[in-house]
Amino acid sequence: MGFSFMLPLRATQGVLSLVVLGLSGYVANWYNVDTLTSSPSQVNFLIFAALWSMISIAYLELAPKFLPRASHPWVAIGMEASNVLFWFAGFIALAVFLSKLLFCRGTVCGAAQADTVFSAFLFVTWAATGALMGKDVLKSGFRKPSPAHVPQMKETMA
Repeated sequence: MGFSFMLPLRATQGVLSLVVLGLSGYVANWYNVDTLTSSPSQVNFLIFAALWSMISIAYLELAPKFLPRASHPWVAIGMEASNVLFWFAGFIALAVFLSKLLFCRGTVCGAAQADTVFSAFLFVTWAATGALMGKDVLKSGFRKPSPAHVPQMKETMA
């Protein structure tokens, strides 16, 4: 049995999602507290993407092990694909936003630039896990969802 890269990649995704959540939260807080404008939608989108990644990691890793009836390959492929798209769109949007700023200095600028880099790394990790999952699904095929095995109810005399 070979070494699976999936679990280390999932751990990396979880850690990087927490890092992006912290950096994005810091940048959003700076905008909301220290400026007269609200935080940019690009930063808010990365907060959403980080939270969606954590939900996805929980489903993709825990559902097949503890709730096998709730796990389905189509949902897993959809979650992988949505994360790839969200992280790609998020890091590109923030990079374009930062490139259009008239000035960028201070810790908040460094945090936003680091946020962009970590988001790009997350895009790469989600693309890798998506490719591994797609390869596995194409090799083994989609399993047919089994009908719900519900125990029969018995009538009792009360």
